[in-house]
Amino acid sequence: MNRSTAGLLAVAVVTALTVGAAPTAWATPAEARPATATPAAAAAAAAQTDSKATTSDPFYRYDGSEPLSSYAPGDVLKKRTLDYHILGIPTPVKAVQLLYRTTDAQGRPSANVTTVVRSHRGDGSKAVSYQSFYDSLDPEDGPSRAIAGKVTLGGIIANVESIVMAPLLLKGYDLVIPDTEGQTAEFAAGPAYGTNTLDSIRASTRAEGTGLHGGTRFGLLGYSGGAIATNWAAALAPAYAPEVNKQLVGFAEAGLLVAPAHNLKYVDGSLVWNGVMPMAVIGVSRAYGIDIKRYLNPKGIAVFDELEHGSIVDALGRYPGMTWKDLVQPQYKDPNSIPAFVDAVNKVNLGEAATPTVPGFIGQGNAGVLEGTFNRPPGIGTGDGVMVAGDVRALANQYCATGNKSVKYEQYNLLSHFGAMPYWTPRAMSWLDDRFAGKAAPTSCGRIPAGNSLAPEKPAVTN
Repeated sequence: MNRSTAGLLAVAVVTALTVGAAPTAWATPAEARPATATPAAAAAAAAQTDSKATTSDPFYRYDGSEPLSSYAPGDVLKKRTLDYHILGIPTPVKAVQLLYRTTDAQGRPSANVTTVVRSHRGDGSKAVSYQSFYDSLDPEDGPSRAIAGKVTLGGIIANVESIVMAPLLLKGYDLVIPDTEGQTAEFAAGPAYGTNTLDSIRASTRAEGTGLHGGTRFGLLGYSGGAIATNWAAALAPAYAPEVNKQLVGFAEAGLLVAPAHNLKYVDGSLVWNGVMPMAVIGVSRAYGIDIKRYLNPKGIAVFDELEHGSIVDALGRYPGMTWKDLVQPQYKDPNSIPAFVDAVNKVNLGEAATPTVPGFIGQGNAGVLEGTFNRPPGIGTGDGVMVAGDVRALANQYCATGNKSVKYEQYNLLSHFGAMPYWTPRAMSWLDDRFAGKAAPTSCGRIPAGNSLAPEKPAVTN
């Protein structure tokens, strides 16, 4: 992105977001407000920022005297109020950021950050938890960092998403925006996404000054990486956060990762999306403490080193035609020959998780050839370029069959992953509007085509 383009984008997003949240309610007094950078200056700063720099911001570190385990999930550890930034430009909009206690993928206490933005048209009765698709292995690319003013290449996504969030503010929804991947950026580790999201909602209702409370109703909204967090939060809520589950009106998602082992085979050798394959393996290995490099060949080690702190921006289209076999030692050409891999992908398979008890709207593209993914693996089939349509259909059917009849499913056979989002987003917002209005949720149950098996992966038999 060149400087002039970044500047124009910043102006557009700042305008949209500022309209959505009232300057009167959230403005900093003029004498205390930092000088506002021009779009050109902010764009120049963006171009010069090192995307791999580590934060020195102490807000992200839990440094209390009591052990983190002494706090309950969702307890607030720190709080600050700051200007909402777009591409490093401060706006008149105020955001409340919270460091809170949550639970990592292995069930251990951890700390994470979320951001609350109030709508000038809201009264604290309704809010949307918006899960970003920032998709990165670098925690510096998280939405809270972008909102606080940090500019990174991978953080561009979190900045652009402000265009999606502004209409929600205009409709009177307060926003809660968690760093879904946690502070170690565990990309694709769905269970951690879910607990980070649920405890973010808990924290937002416990902190003073957010305007949110135990009676606030919440909708979950997310696309792609945000859909991972949205679905896992909905699935985990009844058992992990039953009080939050009672506050949920529904979940809306599209471009969903269901069974990651299938996605690895689907994107294998593709032109654009195969870089996500090593990213996901790195993220899940990080979450579950797996030493994945011991299975790689020299090329694999080089690729994994390149992406270890990379984002989706670094990976897309970078390795056209690259396959799993290109990265691993010959004896591991079947990923299921790695026991730790099998164990991990089964833990992040949504087909193994509980059925959400609240209504859901699930969209999925199916024209992956438009984005250079031509594979049709047996038992897996086609998708949007990165996500497998048959897996998503199977999950929706599973929910219908296990007690949740309030599932609406749409498949977009002419749209790819990038193309489906602008079509799905306004439909999802309208669907959420109806849930907040108390209208009966529509259902596609009984009309969803059959999907794939979501059975757990089995270890490969090796000699």
